[in-house]
Amino acid sequence: MSFRDDGSFMKEPMDDLGLIKLSGSIEHVIYSNEENGYAICDLGTDADELITITGTLPYIGEGDVVTVYGRWVHNPKYGRQFKVEQSEKQLPADKASILRYLSSGTVKGIGPKTAKRVVDEFGEETFDVIENHPEWLAQINGITLKRAHEISADFKNKAGIRSAMLFFREFFGATMTVRIYKKWGSSAVDVAKNNPYRLCEEIEGIGFERADRFASKMGVEQNSQERLCSGVQYMLNANAQQNGHVCLPREKLVASAAKLLGAREEEIAEAVSTLLREQKIRTVTFDSVCYLYDKRCYDHEKYIARKLLLLDKVCPAMDTANIDAFVRKEEQESGMHYAQMQRKAIFDALENGVMLLTGGPGTGKTTVVRALLHIFSSMDLRIALCAPTGRAAKRLSESTSCEAKTIHRLLEYGGEEGKGVCFHRDETNLLDENVIIMDEASMVDNDLMSALLHAVKPGARVVIIGDADQLPSVGAGNVLRDLLESGRFSTVRLNEIFRQAQESMIVTNAHAINRGEMPRLDIKNNDFFFLPRNSDAEIAATVAQLCQIRLPKAYGELAVRGTQVISPSRKGETGTEHLNVLLQEALNPPMSGKREHRFREIVFREGDRVMQTRNDYDVEWERDDGSFGNGVFNGDIGTILRIDPREEQVEIRFDDRTVLYDFSMLDELEPAYAITVHKSQGSEYPIVVFPLGSATSMLLSRNLFYTAVTRAQNMVILVGRADVIRTMVENNRQSMRYTGLVQWLREAEE
Repeated sequence: MSFRDDGSFMKEPMDDLGLIKLSGSIEHVIYSNEENGYAICDLGTDADELITITGTLPYIGEGDVVTVYGRWVHNPKYGRQFKVEQSEKQLPADKASILRYLSSGTVKGIGPKTAKRVVDEFGEETFDVIENHPEWLAQINGITLKRAHEISADFKNKAGIRSAMLFFREFFGATMTVRIYKKWGSSAVDVAKNNPYRLCEEIEGIGFERADRFASKMGVEQNSQERLCSGVQYMLNANAQQNGHVCLPREKLVASAAKLLGAREEEIAEAVSTLLREQKIRTVTFDSVCYLYDKRCYDHEKYIARKLLLLDKVCPAMDTANIDAFVRKEEQESGMHYAQMQRKAIFDALENGVMLLTGGPGTGKTTVVRALLHIFSSMDLRIALCAPTGRAAKRLSESTSCEAKTIHRLLEYGGEEGKGVCFHRDETNLLDENVIIMDEASMVDNDLMSALLHAVKPGARVVIIGDADQLPSVGAGNVLRDLLESGRFSTVRLNEIFRQAQESMIVTNAHAINRGEMPRLDIKNNDFFFLPRNSDAEIAATVAQLCQIRLPKAYGELAVRGTQVISPSRKGETGTEHLNVLLQEALNPPMSGKREHRFREIVFREGDRVMQTRNDYDVEWERDDGSFGNGVFNGDIGTILRIDPREEQVEIRFDDRTVLYDFSMLDELEPAYAITVHKSQGSEYPIVVFPLGSATSMLLSRNLFYTAVTRAQNMVILVGRADVIRTMVENNRQSMRYTGLVQWLREAEE
């Protein structure tokens, strides 16, 4: 609404979506981010008002004539503003407006003085000259022919984004349109019209359903080959991302795709044949069953098998007597006496190119790693110690007193805008290390494993360590379990719980759970507690009370900083979504001076604990030491330090790094007072609170329970129903994943 001088208001025109429409020219650009198009501007409206507008306004410049659609918002610091959701930009038409537009620097290569000379020469035909006759600009003093063409190219580029914004307005938001335009430039509209399904195949954030709706508007027939082919690829990719399947049985895929796409199975089979001919998918037969692969998944899985077999084969042999001498020397220097299986693990790692080490908590995996580090170092071998997540790498560093890196950092990840991740270490730039020791391997998916192996030089040793009884990776594949099941590599499973670990009920109960036995819930004054509650509401209330009052009162700063609520489910009263609302209210309530911002259904507040929900390789961070880098990853947890409503930015601290997020990026974050068990993988917390309420049977499983319990360093508190504990212990249902790694390894062996 607009305010009259007397304080009353009048209604403003709205479009079909209920958005308010304003028109005018840009008087001043307060802030502009060229990467994502976000801007803050003063708009002089047709009604002679000066209004601050914010939102995605790509390539905006002073003098631009715009029509914007959005809503009024109240900024606590700057007052009333207009938040733009859609916009249209027109070029100014009269000489004065054209001069102002060009003088603002919107078109690269033209400053105020040059703008005046150009407009004086060409008047109202200036834009036509710049776009269609750039060579005429060379007549102007100070403009060379090369510069004239550069000016024209930049002008056309900005004209292209105007066209794209107009064309895509009813289908995608402004931020997504900028992403589309950055991918295909001035041809974006033509590319999308010619094959709408390239949108979901090549633009991150546009799923098949959105592309399909767009295609329908473009008149694409429901049974068109491009739609059916894209739908089949979508099924493969969605199952990889959501269910971890590297491939799918052909019959199941055809039937599921036909149902999803509303097509006959014969039509889907024809689409599959087309994709196979175009080599966009692959087919493999294992045990008389035909499987279909996305090409990328196929290439990664085959490469993992081939490279691991090569590394195991070409590793330089060591004399057994020398190995024994190394181990005895290590025992003398460390004062350790290694158990039989620990000793075997050390021998096998020294004898083989690839060795797998698995075992539960308290079984001495870290002791083996320390021994290997000392022995390999004494052999003057260069060692890389790595883990899939930052928290896992940090924990590995602390337990071994050696630097451990994330796999991404080891591979020197980088990226280009819109192209996702790339690793600077690969087969053309191999790692220098002779030994690669990777921990928390149960979390490593096919993509990351393939990337790591591409960078390992032939002759290097690879030691893969993990707990095979934990949940599998979030991404596609089941690498650790498949390697163990193949029987192809030297494998040591540590089962003995050492005396010091036996004193912990966390360790004792974790192993009991893994064996299918009920944990001991009656031991007092230890590190494992059970608080029985009957209803989900009681469970949620108790969890909030523990975190707000009881634990901080008993354990002080350890509880304040180190308590993590881990839930089996996102939904329901004991799920993370509801618990995060309760815990935010209990631990970080609203108060004067503490800024907050609502994004969709979530209120982000200064002081909140938040989690990154997907890998973002482009976002820039700054370390405490002043160094800069890029990349925040799925599962990273940080704290909101500052919310700036004026610049629409949120400053978040992740361990020793600080990151600035635009408001448009907040869909990458969620509250992290309570997290799911899947998101907790690879991390440990001093105190874990685990609610045991209603959830689907799929989530009430033994390995999920085991994974949650083993996240705790000092204390586990179970809150809820004993029957849920029994259900989880007795439910040994493993999440089935379609993979082919075991078959690739066994076939190669034969």
